[in-house]
Amino acid sequence: MLNLPQREAVESCDAPLLVLAGAGSGKTRVITEKIAYLIARRHMPPGKIAAITFTNKAAREMRERVAKMVPTESAQALTVCTFHALGLKFLHIEHERAQLRRNFSVLDADDSGALVKELAPAGIKPDALWALKNLISQAKNAGRTPEEAMAAARGARELEAAGIYERYQQRLAAYNAVDFDDLIRLPLGVLESDEDACAAWRERLRYLLVDEYQDTNDAQYRLLKALAGPRGAFTCVGDDDQSIYAWRGANPGNIEQLGQDWPALRVIKLEQNYRCTRRILHAANTLIAHNPHVHVKKLWSELPEGPGIRVLECQDPAHEAERIAAIVAHLAQKHRARWHEFAILYRGNHQARALEKALRLARVPYHLSGALSFLDRAEVKDVLAYLRLLANPSDDAAFLRVVNCPRREIGATTLEKLGQLAQSRHQSMLDAARSDAVLKGLASRPAAALAGFVQLIDSLHASASQANAVSLVEEVLARTRYAEHLATQTPDPATRERRMGNLRELVDWFRAMGRDGARSGDLAAQLALLSHADRDDPGNALRMMTLHAAKGLEFRFVFIAGCEDGTLPHEGALEEGREEEERRLMYVGLTRARELLTLSFSARTRRFGEWLANRPSRFLTELPESDLHWQGRDPEADAEVARETAASHIARLSALLGD
Repeated sequence: MLNLPQREAVESCDAPLLVLAGAGSGKTRVITEKIAYLIARRHMPPGKIAAITFTNKAAREMRERVAKMVPTESAQALTVCTFHALGLKFLHIEHERAQLRRNFSVLDADDSGALVKELAPAGIKPDALWALKNLISQAKNAGRTPEEAMAAARGARELEAAGIYERYQQRLAAYNAVDFDDLIRLPLGVLESDEDACAAWRERLRYLLVDEYQDTNDAQYRLLKALAGPRGAFTCVGDDDQSIYAWRGANPGNIEQLGQDWPALRVIKLEQNYRCTRRILHAANTLIAHNPHVHVKKLWSELPEGPGIRVLECQDPAHEAERIAAIVAHLAQKHRARWHEFAILYRGNHQARALEKALRLARVPYHLSGALSFLDRAEVKDVLAYLRLLANPSDDAAFLRVVNCPRREIGATTLEKLGQLAQSRHQSMLDAARSDAVLKGLASRPAAALAGFVQLIDSLHASASQANAVSLVEEVLARTRYAEHLATQTPDPATRERRMGNLRELVDWFRAMGRDGARSGDLAAQLALLSHADRDDPGNALRMMTLHAAKGLEFRFVFIAGCEDGTLPHEGALEEGREEEERRLMYVGLTRARELLTLSFSARTRRFGEWLANRPSRFLTELPESDLHWQGRDPEADAEVARETAASHIARLSALLGD
């Protein structure tokens, strides 16, 4: 049941292919159908097919869909993963070519950020530190080595970042570790410098399918180019109108670059939308037409025209939030809709506070996407790192996180030297710290601290063979005196209690996992289960998220809050000349709605203690007037607003009375 362009995209396998897939046009279906077609009709071994996505969730959903279409053994042989997971697989196989030992560690964002902070000037301000980390990440995403970054540096800030980048890589090498960006940069370096490795990987992965291609950065594009080679056996699926990640390195120009590097490139457009009403599509098409296009496309739909797009002018953000909550409550009752059919989208996370308050008063259950995950909280990660190290003494990333937590006066210089010694002896850092010969090469004070740490880990490891998971977690907390550490690090009593509460919740989590009597021998499996738990399962609740986070999702009822100049489009983006990307962001928001779309803005906003007047977003003036129902201009719409406001007041009164 594919439409004609979808079928052409599936069956076109003999030339490089770019599929320009508009919002809601069935791009994931095209990729999964093409995988099945390659296996069943082109008889391509499934182990030589790789489908590359940008999120683990998208990869999981794609694997599940493909598994229903091909034999089980074929589904298991496929490579369906993110760019970074593919890079990790490459490095596990080619670690020697990448100058890594087999048991290298991958530092997460917190660990790599802490390392940059150690190397940065003392007392550096958070904004400046963020800028340094961002410049290093940009250099890696462009595929540059520290030497190339230094040569390309312009100005004092970029020179400073390039210098820190060089020392940062020296530390990573000493620790036998890589960071997230290295998972692309290092495989790229091998493929571009080693013809034998490149030829072997082109044979290993004979056909590539890339989802969300418009989000690729320069390094990812070069990786695709190296793997595909002159033959160009690939299908790239993307939408230039949904390219909204330039701020983190994505290069929408990669769409045009494909045609330059592969002149035989075929382009197929998917323009039939299966999601939105015709009115919503007309508004979205009209908006995005204000941007220049290399490949012009126009979405259309066979769905009904649908209701008008409501535009609400509110007094201030609190009034705006109250109005949105009232409409949500009214629509849920009127349409007997479930809460998960609603979404409120906004440009920045700071806008969520007023909305949360209004939703609580209206008794609307909500889920705030993008909030800090429980498993990502520093105190939880600290304890999990101890448990990871006990389960796997070769986990150098875990060692680096806890060796100085709580503080043991083991400085960065000592750890770098320890890492170098461990590398020269082909040992993990924990094993190296056990060696008297290694300790003698260090200053006496840090050597004694390291010896004490090793003794603690060995003692806990002995307990692990006897204790269950809950007892082990409690012993780790007690033996490390972690509560005292938190008291030192967190002077505010309320914050300290909240962090201790997170640790109690972690203990309860392990208690629930270990009810079957599992002991520490099953700890690694328990940790793996914990690490792969679904962290963002909202259940039956309204979704609140940024417009960036909403890409790829769809909802029956969508609200976009803060449609005023300075917010959407964002003031900083306008100053940097990125109005076109902000327009694409608005386009993404519009096309999330299946049935009913509401846009709202505030007449004034309080900033730095003063009320400032707002102008409606310039994007509102770019929408077709015939598709909009403005408050105060449509009597029927105003009557509906009055009913919703009354319903909201009744709900708030009931809440106050404890009903």
